[in-house]
Amino acid sequence: MSTCVIVIPCYNEAQRLDAGTFQSFAAANADIHLLFVDDGSVDATLSTLRAIEASHPERISVLALSKNVGKAEAVRHGLLEACGSRPTYVGFWDADLATPLSDIAEFMRLLDQRAEIEMVFGARVHLLGRSVRRKLGRHYLGRVFATVAAFALGVGVYDTQCGAKVFRVSDAFVQRLQEPFIGGWIFDVEIIAREVRARRGTGLPPVSSIIYEFPLTVWRDVAGSKIKALDWFKVAVSLGRIYFRYLSS
Repeated sequence: MSTCVIVIPCYNEAQRLDAGTFQSFAAANADIHLLFVDDGSVDATLSTLRAIEASHPERISVLALSKNVGKAEAVRHGLLEACGSRPTYVGFWDADLATPLSDIAEFMRLLDQRAEIEMVFGARVHLLGRSVRRKLGRHYLGRVFATVAAFALGVGVYDTQCGAKVFRVSDAFVQRLQEPFIGGWIFDVEIIAREVRARRGTGLPPVSSIIYEFPLTVWRDVAGSKIKALDWFKVAVSLGRIYFRYLSS
């Protein structure tokens, strides 16, 4: 049976964590382990996470970082910790549950059925019959960024920034995680860029053939998002850094 460890980065999430949903999910899914990473929170997040962990210690665990390192590094540390137990798959999921936890099983099913796929990314595509609710301004900013990111990567990815992703565990994947991220909020783009660099000049399949974008049935903007309008300027700088580090030569 395939197993999966899902990393859930948390920073000052005490007021937003839906403990009951996480506990119910853990009780019903023996093949999925939830690994919460407390990113040096200064509120009651860690104690809240410890209480969630205590409800199902065999399926929920907490990695407490001693200081705030940012979402990118919290996810990287969590993924490395998750890979240490050698599950079939690892991934990360936003703590606000903008994407329902039930989609994890769908991501795993795709990976089980298609051996050539190494990564499944949630994609927030507003299609008829689906409930994908994004603020209009954020949607258009996101589309502009996604277009620029896809051009820089040379990979036609639609949605780099959805906080729902699952990866097939391999020695190569673990190796890609050894170096700290430089991309800040857009570490998702950096993950793809590392794959592009690692495959350049090799006989490995192109990155476009190993990523599957899964159109989400449900996604919602959740109040309290920590990225603000002015942060998009920092994002542009980060994209430039990623391009020159991994893609320009």
